[in-house]
Amino acid sequence: MFLKKSLLAVALGTALTAVALSGCNSTTANTTTTAATTLHGIVSPLPATRGEDGRLYDSVAPANSVYIWPGERAPNDTSTAEEKITQRAAEGQLSDRMYTGTQKPQLAFYYPPQDKANGIGLILFPGGAYVRTVIDKEGEVLAPVFAQMGYTVAVLNYRLPQDHHVEGADAPLADAQRAIRVMRSMAGQLNLKEVGIMGFSAGGSLAGLAATCYTRHTYDKLDVIDDFSARPDFAAMIYPVASMQDGITHQESRMSLIGENPSAATVDAYSADKQVNDYTVPTFLVHAVDDPDVPVQNSLLMFNALKAHNIPTEMHLFGEGAHGFGLRNVQDKPAGIWPTLFYNWQQRLDATQAQK
Repeated sequence: MFLKKSLLAVALGTALTAVALSGCNSTTANTTTTAATTLHGIVSPLPATRGEDGRLYDSVAPANSVYIWPGERAPNDTSTAEEKITQRAAEGQLSDRMYTGTQKPQLAFYYPPQDKANGIGLILFPGGAYVRTVIDKEGEVLAPVFAQMGYTVAVLNYRLPQDHHVEGADAPLADAQRAIRVMRSMAGQLNLKEVGIMGFSAGGSLAGLAATCYTRHTYDKLDVIDDFSARPDFAAMIYPVASMQDGITHQESRMSLIGENPSAATVDAYSADKQVNDYTVPTFLVHAVDDPDVPVQNSLLMFNALKAHNIPTEMHLFGEGAHGFGLRNVQDKPAGIWPTLFYNWQQRLDATQAQK
């Protein structure tokens, strides 16, 4: 992967250094590491993870999973949706499953090597227009990559608003808040000092809402886990549906989350850019300029809102990538460097906060 001159990048408070990565052409069965990249003095290897059959960036099963709610289902939930996993990939192709009808939200864990563990938890929210969760390319493919970087990673399979859960449009946010609290409650056993979040597409919408609306009351306290804060330490929004405004939003995501004719107040309440305030968490943004599904204006609006409130932020825009690229679809494009850019931003953020 090579960072070409066509890369468009915008960064607040930091300069972008162009770097080059070697190709992912190792024959190792499990994980390999590309040439180390130095950005602002921080070394970040980009692991080339492989599935059980040795294929590059295939899905890797989690080490273990935990239900986020006591009794497995959320309290008072009477949804009758049928849980289903559908394989969308043709035979011989890399796995591309979608989950629908989720009733029992889970965190699927991936652990870092002991010598790389950085004490930071990272929860991934896969996308899927709020009608499905795309668990492979934005979950079980990326999780081992970030685990090899040192993060303790968990992929959240969250409930979907169209399934008539008791929380309505807040069902995904309730799951996100609970998941953050669950991971914080496990900080002792996992040796965590921070918990951050990363969301993709509609999952990017969820990450934006979790980063801005962590005090929104979405469910009543259930147990001691709910004594922990739902505020993440940082957020990453990857090609996010940040806005619910007509002409900017992704219409399927908007319809699934807030319906066909939402009020102006409802549109604002579920637009992450409209919810940014002085207490929003530091946020990292990635988008492709040629995205045909979720216009790049979503990230631009979010970036401008963060900047207006002096929230630490960094945004990277790539000329190519389209939508839903994850890592698989941009291995040979400049956008393939985005996990390294995130890593370096997050490590600089840690270093900056440690100095305060």
